[in-house]
Amino acid sequence: MKLTSLFLALADLLDDKLEIERLGASELRKASEVAEYKGVVSPLGKHFIEVMALNDAHPVCKLISNTPLHWRVPQTSNDPEYIKHSFSKVHVELLGPGGLMKSERVRLGLYGMLPNAEYGIRTHPAEEVFVMLAGEADWKRGDEDYIPHGPGTRSHHPSMMAHAQRTRNKAFMSVYVWAGDISTENYVYEGIPS
Repeated sequence: MKLTSLFLALADLLDDKLEIERLGASELRKASEVAEYKGVVSPLGKHFIEVMALNDAHPVCKLISNTPLHWRVPQTSNDPEYIKHSFSKVHVELLGPGGLMKSERVRLGLYGMLPNAEYGIRTHPAEEVFVMLAGEADWKRGDEDYIPHGPGTRSHHPSMMAHAQRTRNKAFMSVYVWAGDISTENYVYEGIPS
């Protein structure tokens, strides 16, 4: 299946105010002409489909819902606590070292979390931004309290900034970009904040 339309739509929604989003958009556009997926397909769960069909969801959600991809639990760390807290999450890495299209410059993909779930404090050398596409999530950055985010909002995490997120009664779907040191070698998961 050709992924050209999806890659271009995601590139168009990334903002040009942040260098990380400009880089992500550029990499998506470069890969768009040859981007395709022929692998295993696993469906996206009903909670994600439901929030992506809501009126306030970004229009790209319809395209995501109709694109057959291999949705799976992220495997960023082998830490037992990380693994335990990952079963409520889904993702597809579109660009990156393990992505559908190889990139050494960015990790970029789609990422969501089920309702009433929490993904604890973590740090990593990569700069990161999440752009919310559908649903709701509370994001915690550094020592700040959790802040609610809905479609169209962003959570930007400079290199090594501790961050976490949680959901309440809705799932969420987002697009994420990692830039800089995109290896997972120095990814540290600290668990659910007390």
